Amino acid sequence: MKISERRVNGYDRVVVGADEAAGYHGIIVIHSTVLGPAVGGTRFWNYTSEEEAVTDGLRLAKAMTYKNSLAGLPFGGGKSVIIGDNKTKERERIFRAHGRLIESLGGNYIAGEDVGTSPADIEIAALETRHVAGRRNLSGDPSPVTARGVFRAIQASAKYRWGSEDLAGRTVALQGCGHVGYYLAERLHRAGVKLIVSDVDQQKVATVVREFSGRAVDPEKIYGVEADIFSPCALGGILNDHTIPQLQVEMVVGGANNQLLEPRHGDALEERNILYAPDYAANAGGITNGAIELLSWDREYTFNQVDNIYTTILRIFEIARADRIPTYQAADRLAERRIEQAKSPVRSKQTL
Repeated sequence: MKISERRVNGYDRVVVGADEAAGYHGIIVIHSTVLGPAVGGTRFWNYTSEEEAVTDGLRLAKAMTYKNSLAGLPFGGGKSVIIGDNKTKERERIFRAHGRLIESLGGNYIAGEDVGTSPADIEIAALETRHVAGRRNLSGDPSPVTARGVFRAIQASAKYRWGSEDLAGRTVALQGCGHVGYYLAERLHRAGVKLIVSDVDQQKVATVVREFSGRAVDPEKIYGVEADIFSPCALGGILNDHTIPQLQVEMVVGGANNQLLEPRHGDALEERNILYAPDYAANAGGITNGAIELLSWDREYTFNQVDNIYTTILRIFEIARADRIPTYQAADRLAERRIEQAKSPVRSKQTL
């Protein structure tokens, strides 16, 4: 395998690996290891270029640093991306190569699953490295736990905006019916929510419509439907100049990473009085689930920590209101506070 490194300001490492025989082209981005080894999933996507893949990896890795900080986990932020068709059947060659690239970092990066990958892929990578998480017989698929956390974030947002976390009779526009979207739809349906759903995969849409009484709309129309909540659970960058003006909702709370195309789009939501629950706070359930494997937490304790997303979201909203700043900035401040504390340990003790 050919391994090279790029220098990017503000990031620990950006490592590119290529193994032509395996059909592998992967990138690992380590944003920070201040809080601990960088932890983040592996995204397998048909990027148009290496530059596009690196850009995605940079954004995702930084978000993982902030996500782990807000979740109170002893992990830094990292992410890996594999360039190619995630429907390929040549998974063993690709993910063994990916495991070798992970191993080359000596434990500074621990990989899990993400878009286009699964616990089965992680099992393959584990043949080449022990620096992986989310294996089937250990912490397993994080998607149901991510959905649990997003649901708690929705409840917290409802409490803040409407004075009650009761969601019965509310309407949620759910974008993405894959792993997280499916489990979130299940929870919302049980809570008495009316679902409007979309996905590029019509089979996934059909499943959610059938099992949870959803109403399907075309993917490009999900932004403009009348609903109480818009819940993006697919890819990032979907809150932008084109989509924000279409929204007819009171809040945005979802499981997708990097929902804001640019920071200014958080300002645009604020200007429209649309309450935004920052994505890396709302979707931290998945990485918290990994603590079962990485920190030997039991499941009951882990789920209690996931449920604390409710409190974190409310704290972010309170900071935003007190400091008169958008919620995405409030979340950043809260995350950066812990990182700075880790950088500057107390040098002396105060005495009474």
